[in-house]
Amino acid sequence: MKDMPETLSPQALERGGAWLRRADLRPTRQRVALAALLVGDGRDRHVTAEGLYASAQEHGEGVSLATVYNTLRAFCEAGLVQEVTVDGSRSYFDTRVDDHPHFYWEDSAELTDAPADELEIARLPRAPEGAEVSRVDVVIRLRRR
Repeated sequence: MKDMPETLSPQALERGGAWLRRADLRPTRQRVALAALLVGDGRDRHVTAEGLYASAQEHGEGVSLATVYNTLRAFCEAGLVQEVTVDGSRSYFDTRVDDHPHFYWEDSAELTDAPADELEIARLPRAPEGAEVSRVDVVIRLRRR
């Protein structure tokens, strides 16, 4: 007999709904469920769309991968998550939206926060005429010895 999926707790769903309300996003069932998976325990996460989709399936949430992608885009536009692109084919979505560097572990394809207080950027190149720097992403690639 197949195990029943673990359902999301009422506390996680409430925290996810409150997170959406702070950004004035309509709390649809699917958005609340995905928000609960992202912030329901109060911890910051770095997820891929595929990883969030797998977690939703494990919790018995009937969402498609396309819905997960669309929802993550809506969360980005609302300022709830930031997208961190590691290479041209892999994006992570970070629930911690302040400026901070990341470690990318090449062997496990995991993205983690790096200590911001140890990063020093002395100078950036001047932006081209008519442009301004909106953000600097720092991803430090790591390989285990």
